[in-house]
Amino acid sequence: MMAQQGGGGKGAPTQEEIEAQEEQKRAAEEQRHTMLAACMTNDARERLARIAIVKPDKARGVENMILAAAQRGALQAKVTEERLKELLEQINEREGASKPKITIQRRRPNLFDDDD
Repeated sequence: MMAQQGGGGKGAPTQEEIEAQEEQKRAAEEQRHTMLAACMTNDARERLARIAIVKPDKARGVENMILAAAQRGALQAKVTEERLKELLEQINEREGASKPKITIQRRRPNLFDDDD
């Protein structure tokens, strides 16, 4: 009888649990942005925001690199726009090396085909 009413097993999360999870996500994201603001100059943040509009995955990767460096204590100064460009180039080089190169060979039509 309890299993039929949902009391016996773990059912769908309640509205309160969903709201609590969303609040935790918002708080974590806010903390992330606060840490990034402390580690980056305004110009670098603006550039990263523009990149995030076009390529959110790449922007997230750069953010992760910056935060990891900050946690290790590897950042001596705030990340400038020039340093951000260097990080983007590093990511592009890594991604370019891992992706296979595709070449397309086109066949020319045989105009002198005697099969007709």
